Amino acid sequence: MAKVVILGAGTGGMPAAYETKEILGKEHQVVVVNERPEFRFVPSNPWVAVGWREPDAITMPIEKYLNKKGIEFICAKVDKIDAANKVILTHENESISYDYLIIATGPKLAFSNIKGAGPDYYTQSICTLDHAKQCYLDFEKLLKNPGPVVVGAFQGASCFGPAYEYAFILDKALRDAKIRHKVPIHFVTSEPYIGHMGLGGVGDSKTMLESELRSRDIKWTCNGTVDEVCENMMHVSELNRKGEVELEHQLPFHHAMLIPPFSGVDAVANVDGLCNPKGFVVTDEFHRNPTYPTIFSGGVCVAIPPVETTPVPTGTPKTGYMIETMMTAIAHNLKALIIDNQPPQTKGTMHAICLADMGNTGAAFVAMPQIPPRNVAWFKKGKWVHLAKIAFEKYFMRKMRTGTSEPVYEKYVLKALGIERLE
Repeated sequence: MAKVVILGAGTGGMPAAYETKEILGKEHQVVVVNERPEFRFVPSNPWVAVGWREPDAITMPIEKYLNKKGIEFICAKVDKIDAANKVILTHENESISYDYLIIATGPKLAFSNIKGAGPDYYTQSICTLDHAKQCYLDFEKLLKNPGPVVVGAFQGASCFGPAYEYAFILDKALRDAKIRHKVPIHFVTSEPYIGHMGLGGVGDSKTMLESELRSRDIKWTCNGTVDEVCENMMHVSELNRKGEVELEHQLPFHHAMLIPPFSGVDAVANVDGLCNPKGFVVTDEFHRNPTYPTIFSGGVCVAIPPVETTPVPTGTPKTGYMIETMMTAIAHNLKALIIDNQPPQTKGTMHAICLADMGNTGAAFVAMPQIPPRNVAWFKKGKWVHLAKIAFEKYFMRKMRTGTSEPVYEKYVLKALGIERLE
């Protein structure tokens, strides 16, 4: 009997657990280790941050639903991975052995890279549910004391979609409160242009998103690097195409939310030979680490090079469907190793499907594959996306409760659109 341990129970770890257990069967053991007892649906955090969604609506207990599928759950914070001896050590000094390890931890939020950044200082975040709840408290203060707002993504960020979502959602929330005229909004991003998204743009994303920002009277600064955040004031340098400082901005704010750069979590980053200098897990085309062949990894914690060099560093995002394709491939590769006694041979397609809410409308894009050059690059907007994003939250939460990573109807609907998980 093989023992597969999955580190992390987020939008990557939970599907990985269900798929791995299903494909390996009862004869093999699957264990999930996560520091919190509940699953949290991160894509809905922007709604929580303005009071449009209650936190309880996007959380569910992990152990209850994993146990129904014969998957064990350990709620513990991991302090160390002893990869040479295939052992995980928890904060409570518990030792968890494994035959194969899937790392799906997500990232560490590197607020410390920018002076004064983060919820412990002067800017808010929507990257975790706890941060989104704190952001909501700050949003309530803004309603009582309207003033300038700064939204965007710090230099080194690799997740831009939620920054755009929050800017548009905040705009709608302020209009609903009838105080939008008292709240100038400035969008600051490390992207070289609006709609770059860390992907070199998708379809007509540049033109469309610029138009949406203009129609909402949201100003923007691209190639922005935040030098320092002080109380109620953000110091931003705007670089030119050569990477030279062209303009300097002093942006006052009553409320600010910027996406931070990511790095690897400490327990993973500290494993010698496992990660790149930023702490992201290095994997081959089959999502396996070259140094430790019993370790696989997928999701935001994986090292993927930037799509292109930009004046201000931007990373490549790992979107939800892309992460699911990685986990499906890992499950098949574990079957090849454990049951078929064959080397890994399955690759995720790395396609991106993204639904971004914009308050009362939305934007959707499909990039196949996510990393260019692409076979398909499609970007559309409309109220249907806003409704689809709401429906997707309910749908994904149901998937996590039923333990079906890819229901039959999902598989065939996407296949009809030319979208498949595996190469």
